[in-house]
Amino acid sequence: MSRNPAISVVMPVHNALPFLDQSVGSILEQTFSDFEFVILGDASTDGSTNLLREWSRKDQRIQLHRRDRRLGLAGSSNAVVAKASAPIVARMDADDVSHPERLRRQLEIIESRPEVAVVGTLCVGIDASGRQVRPRDRWRLVRRSVYIPFPHGSAMFRRAVFDTVGGYAEQAVCGEDQDLFSRMAARGRVVTLPDVLYRYRYHSSNATLLNGTRAVNANQSENGNDLAGFYMLGAMRLWAGNPPKLLEPMLAKKTLKWDLKILMILASAVWGNINPPSLRVFLRSSIRARDLLASMRVKDGRPYEWRLE
Repeated sequence: MSRNPAISVVMPVHNALPFLDQSVGSILEQTFSDFEFVILGDASTDGSTNLLREWSRKDQRIQLHRRDRRLGLAGSSNAVVAKASAPIVARMDADDVSHPERLRRQLEIIESRPEVAVVGTLCVGIDASGRQVRPRDRWRLVRRSVYIPFPHGSAMFRRAVFDTVGGYAEQAVCGEDQDLFSRMAARGRVVTLPDVLYRYRYHSSNATLLNGTRAVNANQSENGNDLAGFYMLGAMRLWAGNPPKLLEPMLAKKTLKWDLKILMILASAVWGNINPPSLRVFLRSSIRARDLLASMRVKDGRPYEWRLE
């Protein structure tokens, strides 16, 4: 590793043992090699830290830090970036998998376009075994939405812009990544590569379940937060191979304002409770169809700006 690496790859880790080898390996096998790999063990209790020590002995690019007291999602994300030394930071999540070309392709965009503050990539969804369960969805790049079109772990960003906006908001109830990139979008362009350079894992202990639960259980959440929370919970469970289990919490949510989007999620919740496999088949077919339509406008290799509503 050079003394002044071009990229700092940062990864907070809390109890990620089942998937950690594959995640770490996918970064160390990148075709672009001038990076440091900054890993923060956030009070893991499953042996993750011991495994990370073994990895750090094998590759000098790994800079391992650990906390005995848990910081949580936003806190650990800020702490691991604070340890980074490069001007460009690439996020990695401990249960996901990066394509070998990911860092090289994203760095090309950052270096050639000074107006870009953040570049993410599209992904496919995999389950706990690594089997692909959700296809790529280029429709995310065509629509206007307040939600970022790429997974958090696929983001590469300029450290200076991150520092300027104050990093992750640790007081946020949920969606610390959504909040961060919304603020960074006011300081530069947030773009997405439509190429599949990341594999996002759906499983029963994913942090998204915690985020979704917090959003749904928040005493004074807005309808948009409720919608996002129910979607996160249902999607994570469904693509992990389980029923979405949304019917009871949706009906129990007294502050929920019923509109067309909420009714569509409710219909999916009922369907998912009755027959989860058929719902997955239907959703896969729908995603493939809209991805095919979007492919007429969205071409691989070209970055597309996040179209906020």
